[in-house]
Amino acid sequence: MEPEITSTETENIETINAEVVAPVIEEELHRHECGVCGYIYEPSVGDAKRNIPAGTAFESISEDWRCPVCNTKKKAFSDIGIAAKPSGFTENLGYGFGVNVLTPGQKNLLIFGSLALAVAFFISLYALD
Repeated sequence: MEPEITSTETENIETINAEVVAPVIEEELHRHECGVCGYIYEPSVGDAKRNIPAGTAFESISEDWRCPVCNTKKKAFSDIGIAAKPSGFTENLGYGFGVNVLTPGQKNLLIFGSLALAVAFFISLYALD
C-alpha cells in the first residue's frame, strides 16, 4: 500500500521543483567597441574620464557621451557581447572538435602556445648529431 499524498503536499513539491528548475540568473553586461579606434567600453570598469561609474550598462549612458580615446559619438559603437562568452553563434558552438566553446583568450593561448611548441621542437632538432 502506498501512502496518499494530499493536495497541499503536492503543491509544496511543485513549488520546490519550480525553485530548482528556474534559478535566478544575473545577466552580465555587454561590452561595446568603438568602430573608429577600437576602444572597448567595459561596463565592469566604467569610464573614469567621463565620470561613468563601474557597473553602468552602455545603454544607460547618455546619448551625448563620446569615446574617451577618439571622441567619436556613441552610435559608432557596436555590441561585442560578454567578455567570458565564446565568440560565434550559439547554435554553432556544438560543432567542431570542442574549440568552438573556447573564449577568444583561450583560442589565442591554444594557437600561439602550439606555435611556440612547434618552434621549440624545430630548434631541438639542432641538438641531434
